Amino acid sequence: MNGIIKAIEKHQSTFEKISRNIYLQAIKDGFLAAMPVILFSSIFLLCSSLPSVFGVDLPAGLNDWLNKIYNFTMGIVGLLVSATTARCLAGSMNRSKMPAGKAISEVSVMIAAVCGFLLLAVTQQKDGSFITGNMGTNGILSSFVSAFLTVNVYRFCIIKDITIHMPKEVPGTIAQNFRDIFAYSFSVLGCALIDFLSRQFVKVPFAEVIAKLFQPIFNGAESYLGMAFIWFLIPLFWFVGVHGPSVVKPAIEAPLFGNTTLNLALQKAGEHPSHALTENFGNFVGELGGTGATFVVPFIFMIAMHSKQLRAVGKASFIPVMFAVNEPLLFAAPMILNPYMFVPFLLAPVANVLIGKAFIQFLGMNGFMYVLPWATPGPIGTFLATGFQPISLLFVVVLLAVDVLIYFPFCRAYDKELCDQEAAKMAEEGLATAGPAVETATAAPEVAVTEEVPAEPETTIENVNKDSDDPTRVLVLCAGAGTSELLANALKEGAEEYNVNLTARAGAYGSHYDILPNFDVVVLAPQVKTYYNDLKKDTDKLGIKLIKTQGKQYIDLTRAPKEAINFVMSQLNEDDAEA
Repeated sequence: MNGIIKAIEKHQSTFEKISRNIYLQAIKDGFLAAMPVILFSSIFLLCSSLPSVFGVDLPAGLNDWLNKIYNFTMGIVGLLVSATTARCLAGSMNRSKMPAGKAISEVSVMIAAVCGFLLLAVTQQKDGSFITGNMGTNGILSSFVSAFLTVNVYRFCIIKDITIHMPKEVPGTIAQNFRDIFAYSFSVLGCALIDFLSRQFVKVPFAEVIAKLFQPIFNGAESYLGMAFIWFLIPLFWFVGVHGPSVVKPAIEAPLFGNTTLNLALQKAGEHPSHALTENFGNFVGELGGTGATFVVPFIFMIAMHSKQLRAVGKASFIPVMFAVNEPLLFAAPMILNPYMFVPFLLAPVANVLIGKAFIQFLGMNGFMYVLPWATPGPIGTFLATGFQPISLLFVVVLLAVDVLIYFPFCRAYDKELCDQEAAKMAEEGLATAGPAVETATAAPEVAVTEEVPAEPETTIENVNKDSDDPTRVLVLCAGAGTSELLANALKEGAEEYNVNLTARAGAYGSHYDILPNFDVVVLAPQVKTYYNDLKKDTDKLGIKLIKTQGKQYIDLTRAPKEAINFVMSQLNEDDAEA
């Protein structure tokens, strides 16, 4: 097993490069930016659809109003993602691939990408009306094509100086509009040409062409083997410290959301929602309790383990894990790079998705029809997203039982190892305590001095900027703003308790670019450490202190407000001392 882990670690740099690819990041960050729209629309969809599950018919006017809100939000998510993806990609290009003094206008590429998307996805009929069925999740792939084409055309035009030069007397804002004319024109015409060729030779909009081209891949992804492979790779990457969802999920974002929409359409048509590969199926089944399907692990630790360490970790992590924030468990147990946890960490997610697909295919359970927040507890989310089906409750019970069976023997073996270590440590401490008593008188002062040394952190707190009018502004970043919220709360609690002039906020990496200039310090959580060098370029330009944390260190800080304050302030004091 150690040999397998070492082989994976050997290629860790390759996996990190994949996760840092600017196109994959743009897809992930583009969806992240559009997520409020997706979650907002789902509320109205639930209000419209779920009453019928219980035999309640809403008034026609109310039902139409609820559906209208959904259609004007989720129904145009493809258009929105074209804009957000283009903006995120342009930002990455500006930070890493543009010559000094030259930059892509993020607002301009958003507008151009939206226009290009409309050309690729929407059909205008002879009477002037539009067929807009591809503006939602059906057009997601067109969103990426439009965004990637637009940004690269802009980059080419800017680098080659293909622009209209205005006299220096012309105001900068107006001059910028003229500078972007060629780049905008070429990118939109590029999409128009692609659309013309697809309609000329295939007789359908480009959105439908690309969907058909990728359909075999998506069908393969939704097979038993494909789904097992996807939810094998996600925990595999995480196990060696690379954020698995960031590497794997961008490639399947289109079917994850598209199949959710298709399931709802099938259900409304009176058919069986049969698609298993959906966003929330991954969240609530393949990643039940977080990557590695760890929902049951804290309870195993608390109830059945004897090690003080595991029992303490279980008590501290079971609430976050219920809401899919499992970093306190991953780094405190630890599970990451722990040979005892390698097999169950990879096996439990695979077993879950295979069982889930079988329930949908053979037992009539609905595929997931709604997009709910990823932090919804898995058992509750499964019951909601399948339309309150009773069989989904049985499904949840089966999953939990299977995960217990998978994890328990490995947890027991690890528990035995820790118990032996704890017993050996107690024996050593007992021998030390039973040492020569004749030296107690002379040794006591030494012990007293030694034990007062840790008081130094209090000096750090007392010397921070309590009297300053400007607080130290701290931004904590993780992958989804879940783990970062834990440390941000600890910092806020510590600042209030010890009267430290400090504010803290949690954020998700990828949605931080606009707010970054508003902070003095950025603390990077362990699961996004891959992006440290990329982020450091930005923080150095802005004069912001960037702090990287390790796994267990980070989790310890989330539980200790005083130590969290000391940690941040000591990092700042080091810079002041060096200056």
